[in-house]
Amino acid sequence: MPFLPLFLVSGVLHIYVGWRIAPVLAAWQVFPQAGALLWGLLLASALLMPLGFAARRAAGGGLALVLTWLGLLCMGLFSSLLVLTVLRDALLVLVWAVALLTALLGLDAGPLHGLLTLLQTWSAVAVPVLSLLVTLWGFWNARRTARVVRIDVPIAGLPAALHGFSVAQISDIHVGPTIRRAYLARIVARVNALGADMVAITGDLVDGKVADLQAHVAPLSDLTSTHGTFFVTGNHEYYSGAHAWIDELRRLGATVLMNEHVVLRHGTAALVLAGVADFSAHHFDEAHRSSPSDALQGAPLDAAMRLLLAHQPRSAHAAADAGFHLQLSGHTHGGQFWPWNHFVQFQQPFTAGLNRLQDLWVYTNRGTGYWGPPKRFGVPSEITHLRLVAA
Repeated sequence: MPFLPLFLVSGVLHIYVGWRIAPVLAAWQVFPQAGALLWGLLLASALLMPLGFAARRAAGGGLALVLTWLGLLCMGLFSSLLVLTVLRDALLVLVWAVALLTALLGLDAGPLHGLLTLLQTWSAVAVPVLSLLVTLWGFWNARRTARVVRIDVPIAGLPAALHGFSVAQISDIHVGPTIRRAYLARIVARVNALGADMVAITGDLVDGKVADLQAHVAPLSDLTSTHGTFFVTGNHEYYSGAHAWIDELRRLGATVLMNEHVVLRHGTAALVLAGVADFSAHHFDEAHRSSPSDALQGAPLDAAMRLLLAHQPRSAHAAADAGFHLQLSGHTHGGQFWPWNHFVQFQQPFTAGLNRLQDLWVYTNRGTGYWGPPKRFGVPSEITHLRLVAA
């Protein structure tokens, strides 16, 4: 979005929050300076949010990095301020409507009017306090190393040699302005400690160009597993120069699967591992159009296990039609923080966790990093350790 419209939209929303909350805080006898303090915070946030986005597009530099951090922190805080202000207004309107109806029915509405007065003050106090607490807790959750989520996936007819075959999945790390080398190195160390048979990176690894982030993704070369590391593109790779990133991932030792497959020989059994470009890749390069069926071309017809890596869960319908047994995806972040986790389902068939579509299992990773605001509330990041088991 161009800078000026972004600035205007940001300003209007910040004014709305200030208009609804600050006058009540200014009249609060306990701390009457709270109103002015909130206006100052909103002014800083209204300026820093668009400046942070503009700084992300600028060439590196310490000032750009600081502005980006401040802008994204403000975005996380303001998201909670806005949502809680809207919910507060809805609650006040509801109580007012009930009081009005009570009076119209000739009943005593005095207690409801008293409740409304109390709610107007204490809900105004609660909005900034809760917003700050949620943002601080969300920041801690986002910046800590993702926890390991262990999942058993039952596969009918799974050969005995593949029983217990394990996959370490990481997704949506978004190495960029606020996620750097040290953050990724901690993830790599935790993945390596799992001793998995293979590592799957299901897209949205980066937010930026190779030239700017090459040193920060370097820890990926340290990933270890029995069969190696496999990568598929996400939509953010295409925003960041997908072709250059594909070359860089291969240089780091990962196998990039672009609508193609490999056959992994594990003991006496074979596993067909396929990967597709992002669901929207054809908007950037028609040659990258995502196709699970193309990814299986030439694969052994009698393979007892067919595993697909696809960034977006909505590849699942084509994957089911192609005959895959399991699809590993990411993209959704599980919503990342409340209340946006309730809206992801309108854009993707699955939001998080293990789900079933016909004969296909789909596992959606909640994201190993985060995008935008360094904030995760109610939706923890994860490194997934999946194990194939006989059904």
